[in-house]
Parts: sequence; C-alpha cells; structure tokens
Amino acid sequence: MPQIPQNKKAALPTARGIRRKCSNELYRAIKRMKVHIPTDLVKQGEAMYYRKVVGNLIWIHENRSNRKVQCDWWDKEVCPELAELWQLDPGRLSSAFRDAYGG
Repeated sequence: MPQIPQNKKAALPTARGIRRKCSNELYRAIKRMKVHIPTDLVKQGEAMYYRKVVGNLIWIHENRSNRKVQCDWWDKEVCPELAELWQLDPGRLSSAFRDAYGG
C-alpha cells in the first residue's frame, strides 16, 4: 500500500474552525426545526458542543469522512444535554441535526 506524502495528510482543524463549524451546524439544525431558541441558550449550546468536539477531536478527525458515525456520536454524546438545555424533544433535535449535517 503506498504511503501518503506528509504534505497530503489532513491537518487537525484550528480552534476557530471548530467553533465556526459547531455554530453553523447548530444554526442549521435550529432552522430546520423552525423553533425560536433565545440567543443566550444558543451560545451555551454552542459552547457545550464545542467542548465535546474538542474533547474527542482525534476520533472525530479520524472519522471525518463518515458523517453517519459522527451523527451517531452526536446523538449519544451531545443531543441529550442540548435537548435538555433547549427544552426540546431529543428525537426531533437529532432528526434535524442529521438532516442538516448529512448523516
């Protein structure tokens, strides 16, 4: 099996990039649910999601091309806390996130 040249390997994303992706992913999920969530709760949710992503960054990076597996992780690790914070049905939130994220 041929070796991948060092300059062709994908680098880990930056903290700024992760924060922006998390914010965009949650924004798209909220938009699909057509609900209003107060700005301060959205910010708390984004911060919680960001912390969880950074905590599992290596695993997420290794599975960057498998969105279904990433969505399964999100359902298990992020969705219950986020649904409780935003007082939403976890199943509905999970469905909206999967639809927005593509998993």
